[in-house]
Formats: sequence, structure tokens, C-alpha cells
Amino acid sequence: MTRFFVRIKNIAYFQAILITVIAGSASAQVGVGVKAPKGAEVYLDGSRKMLDDKWQYWEGPRFSAKPPIKWTVVKDPAGPGTVINCNDPASAGGLYGSADIVTKKEFKDFRAHVEFYITKKGGNSGVYLQNRYEIQVLDGDTTSHGMAAIINETKSPYYAYNGIGKWNSYDILFRAARFKDGKIVEQPLVTLYFNGKKVHTNHAISQVWGGPNSGIDGGNNGGKGITDKPGGLKLQSEGHDVLYRNIWIKEMELDKPDTNF
Repeated sequence: MTRFFVRIKNIAYFQAILITVIAGSASAQVGVGVKAPKGAEVYLDGSRKMLDDKWQYWEGPRFSAKPPIKWTVVKDPAGPGTVINCNDPASAGGLYGSADIVTKKEFKDFRAHVEFYITKKGGNSGVYLQNRYEIQVLDGDTTSHGMAAIINETKSPYYAYNGIGKWNSYDILFRAARFKDGKIVEQPLVTLYFNGKKVHTNHAISQVWGGPNSGIDGGNNGGKGITDKPGGLKLQSEGHDVLYRNIWIKEMELDKPDTNF
């Protein structure tokens, strides 16, 4: 009988360890340094080759850059390897849309991981889902136009920001708008982790903000005329030294209107 209870206790002990390991693995799937999981594709590894192979300029109304991409490869200020600086000469003065880059591949539903590093006070860039919906990258702003806000839709979760001179991460699950007979019937949804903290859950995005220079459909009915067209992941250049690395994307098929993960 004693041996039986010892065995039960041992089983319970190992089960507890297993649960801890599984939980730890799940929580490790968001935050700075997370590597691409099975089925995901790396889109930015800090190399010039990957930048040229998988990205292109977005040629919107304000586009004024000339290929090849003038974003530069620089040393990672926080460790080994190289990263990409978004400061393009064509975007000097904050001319968003003049030298933004977007993945050549376009997406509907997807999971994405993006890491960025702001080098100076007021550093400004942006991450666009489907080249439409901006998740802001802006040091010093805690408003609905500020850091990690779904721009003009939510307040900035500034408390989760690691600050200047440190790497930050966005982990995103996005579900595209759904249409029937050419009309939108389900709004786009997004859940966002900022540096491993869940800051937006199943947020329904109402429109494209920023006008025609911001991305796809920005100039369509004041941004409210969202169309059923896939789009790439876009990074914004606004004349600031904001660095990017470790970007990966996994295509998804989200049948239900739920992005909570």
C-alpha cells in the first residue's frame, strides 16, 4: 500500500512538472527573442539579401523613393548580428508613404512577430497589418496615436514599452474583414501582445486611418471603404532611426471571428 501511494505521488509530481513546462512553453511564444514556429516564414533577419528578396517599396500616392530599397543594414546595438534601419532619405521630415516598405507576399489572416528598437527620443515608425491598419511605433506618445495603439482606435498601452535603447516586440494575431456580396459583414479583428503583455484583445478595427498616403483603402470613402483584397505587412519610414529585426509571419485560416490567443 505504501509503495502504491509513493507511486501516485511520483506520478502527480511529474504531471505537475509537465504542466509547468507546457505552460512555460506557451508563455514563451510571445516577447522579445521569440523565434519563428513551425509553419512560419522569416521575413526579416537583418540581412540585405532578405530585405531585397522579400520586401519592396509601397508605391502609394506620395511615393518618392527609387529602388533598390535605401533602408540600411546596421550592427545590432544590443548584441551580435545586423538589423535594418528604416531611415530612408526620401522620408526625411516625416513624409510617411514616401519610402515605406511592404512584404511582396500578401496575407489575409496571419500571426506575426515584429521586433523594433527606437534609438532616439521621439522615434517614429509604424507596423501596418494588410498594408491598412497601423499599430503605432512612436516614443513619447501615450494617446490613441501613441506607442502600440491600434491607431485612433485604442489608447496606447505605454506601460508595456521597454523604452529607448531596448528591443521591443509585437506579437499579433489578425483576422481580415469578411465580405458578402461585396459588402463588409465582419470587421477586421486583432489581438496584440506588447513585450509579452496582452494589451489589445479581439479589437474590431473600424476603418483605415491616415488618408491615401497611409496604405490600401486609405483614400477610399475616407478610409471606411475597406475592400476584400489581401495586403502585405508594411513598415513605415518617417525619417527616424528605428531599427527592425526578427520579423516572421505565419499564414492562418481563422474561420471564427476570434483572435484571442
